[in-house]
Amino acid sequence: MGGNWIRREKHSCGGFVMAVVAVIFSCILIGVTGQDGQTMTAEEKFYMVILMIDGRSYDYDYAYPADELMPLSCRGRMPLNCCFVCFEQLLNKLDEFEEAVKKTVQDVRFDNDIVVSVFETNIRVLGGLLGAHVMADVLKQRGERMQWYRDELLHMAKELGYRLLPAFNTTSGLPYPRVNLRYGVVNPLSRTGTESDTCTACAGTMILEFAALSQLSGDPIFEEHARKAMDVLWEKRQRGSDLVGTVINIHNGDWVRRDSGVGAGIDSYYEYLMKAYILLGDKVYLDRFNTHYSAIMKYISQPPLLLNVHMHNPTVNVRSWMDSLLAFFPGLQVLRGDLKPAIETHEMLYQVTKRHNFLPEAFTTEFRVHWGQHPLRPEFAESTYFLYKATGDPYYLKVGQSIVEKLNTHARVPCGFAAVQDVRTGTHEDRMDSFFLAEMFKYLYLLFSEKSQLPINIDDYIFTTEAHLLPVSLSTTQPSCHTNNTEPQAHEDDLFSYSCPSAQTLFPNNPTFAKTIRDSYKYLTGLGRTQQPSPVRGIELPLHDTGLEPVEFLKSMGISLTPLTELVSASLSSASQDSQKGVFKLKLVAEVSQTPEHEEVVPLIVQLISPPFLGRTVLTAGPAKFGMDLTKQEHGVKGSIVKSVPYTACGPIENAVEITGHIALALRGDCMFAAKARRLQEAGATGVIFIDHREGSSSAETPLFQMVGDGEPTDDITVPLVFLFSKEGATLSAALQEHHNVDVLLLPKEKQLGKEKPEKLNIKFRIAKEEFAEGEIESTTIQLVLEQSETDTEGASLTGKNQDTCSSPQKDPESSP
Repeated sequence: MGGNWIRREKHSCGGFVMAVVAVIFSCILIGVTGQDGQTMTAEEKFYMVILMIDGRSYDYDYAYPADELMPLSCRGRMPLNCCFVCFEQLLNKLDEFEEAVKKTVQDVRFDNDIVVSVFETNIRVLGGLLGAHVMADVLKQRGERMQWYRDELLHMAKELGYRLLPAFNTTSGLPYPRVNLRYGVVNPLSRTGTESDTCTACAGTMILEFAALSQLSGDPIFEEHARKAMDVLWEKRQRGSDLVGTVINIHNGDWVRRDSGVGAGIDSYYEYLMKAYILLGDKVYLDRFNTHYSAIMKYISQPPLLLNVHMHNPTVNVRSWMDSLLAFFPGLQVLRGDLKPAIETHEMLYQVTKRHNFLPEAFTTEFRVHWGQHPLRPEFAESTYFLYKATGDPYYLKVGQSIVEKLNTHARVPCGFAAVQDVRTGTHEDRMDSFFLAEMFKYLYLLFSEKSQLPINIDDYIFTTEAHLLPVSLSTTQPSCHTNNTEPQAHEDDLFSYSCPSAQTLFPNNPTFAKTIRDSYKYLTGLGRTQQPSPVRGIELPLHDTGLEPVEFLKSMGISLTPLTELVSASLSSASQDSQKGVFKLKLVAEVSQTPEHEEVVPLIVQLISPPFLGRTVLTAGPAKFGMDLTKQEHGVKGSIVKSVPYTACGPIENAVEITGHIALALRGDCMFAAKARRLQEAGATGVIFIDHREGSSSAETPLFQMVGDGEPTDDITVPLVFLFSKEGATLSAALQEHHNVDVLLLPKEKQLGKEKPEKLNIKFRIAKEEFAEGEIESTTIQLVLEQSETDTEGASLTGKNQDTCSSPQKDPESSP
């Protein structure tokens, strides 16, 4: 699970043992009931996996002693002797597992002059050693085999841990992204140490492996360093949003990239907060996770989408595409107990795989390919496994079946499985990363197996981000670090803040609950929908978490709504009505009232008139369709401005005393304009200036619009209301912050104070008949007279005139202008 693009790189010590890995699928699988009453038999389940592992596809003769297999050229790459991550996968082929452990102890050495990723080496190599040690110890304790084993893998893990520790020698405690296994970081021979930045996931995905190493070896230094890095990331979160950025400076802790999401660059940081609590029992990690999770669900989760936002202004989306690494998040939501959004996002991802065969490395919010690569990532299979375990819904077995079939059809090559270079063309790349073996095969095997078929009780273990297994019993072996006492911000607890998920609690006596959620998204990408003419034009509500009910949100856009069921009349055939069921249950038909062509948005202004501005700062503003009509106020409305508390004015106004008799500033968002206006008017405000919450908006680039009400009568709102885009709002806010007492004038732009009024010219036409000599054709001349009008201020007549004449065809004088 998790990781980021940085983690898939050339110095990632992965696993070799390509042949023995195959045995994890050789267990006989039992049948289960399939979707819609169909049965997936034991043979069918076995067939799903055996297609992937028959023959010599993973014979480690192809790769050993190299790190990973190159499936197109049938040879290994990167001879780094870091070849042991998948041993604990070999579930029921215990002879092969024991042989693989012996080869690791015999052949692997770490005193190598190579630069490796700290993050990758931790999750793949150190995690693999620890997981293999735990499995070896279990077998030894049973007395069945491995009696020769003397914790050799644990000793190797401890040595590797010490070789990674120099990376943590920074002022902040955040680790360097790379380390030389022989020379460390600062040594002149290390060829590293010049980096200043690391990703959030890189620094925040150490605690499981390092804490397990401390617990198993008795040396607390590893857990202390990993915990310190987690503490720094927590302290550096944006306090207003509780979000973290993507890249951070390891020396001063400043954020280098401030985009925030749950995918690449951040993903496994959130994962390890939750799992650190599960593994270690330290409630601090859970509190931190819950705080972050509340922020994620408020700003990033827009079911079924997971978007990236600006950590300092989380209402602003920073890109229009998603990356495939976020596919782990539904699985993490299952651990959190929040199944509904997990089902929604997973179904969205499934629909994308149906459209493109695999998840593209990045895809747009319209589900088109943004980056076409697919390096056989396992995160979608991981979430599929967790959802099946949580719901027992055989639908997820069918999803797993589709994963296997697509891998065999589009990725399988003679020597293994090849990464897809572009999902649009199906071209291959000569790589098969170790996470494909460590994670993809393991999750698919566990999906199609039963507990009784496993040599261990899987519920006694936690999966690392690379799907290595660590025993949750570690939480009882030693106390957690005593210095781990950073207090999280308070957040609102919910049903699952401190408890495990329960399907019976989530949807009691309703086994179709998950299906009901999925059906809302089954045609999300446009595939599979039967195209039939509809008697009505509909829009589908995305049901994003905007802080508003969808109906009210559309009302705020001036759209009146009628439920679709009221429009599907008896005149429709029963077949047509049946076709509407389910597909349209979340739809509403909107009747949009067109704005008359002659109705224009009258621009208003906010003019700063107190010193030092003295009317020279003028901000263009938009009007409202309710409240005081400023066009009918001869001199506008004047007042001092006071910022509302809360700034959104969506709750009780806390500074009503300061606002009384003043013009209030309020931020757009979270509730309706009318609701804000009523609260501020009741607090005594004489006017309201709303400021756009969308960063970067301005009147120069965005057309003005009229604020509308909330669908209820607005006659009770009598104060003037104006709207400023964010750039104009920032100017006003900066003025208030600097001068504290700022007077403004709200009025129509045409009545701007101090603006010179243009001289008016009266245009007059007069008809003059010209006299002609005898025999010439008589014509009429139109004379255009431009005449300056009397000015309002002077009251004197300006007699200067300009005259011009022009000819026109003969016409009836009485019909002339």
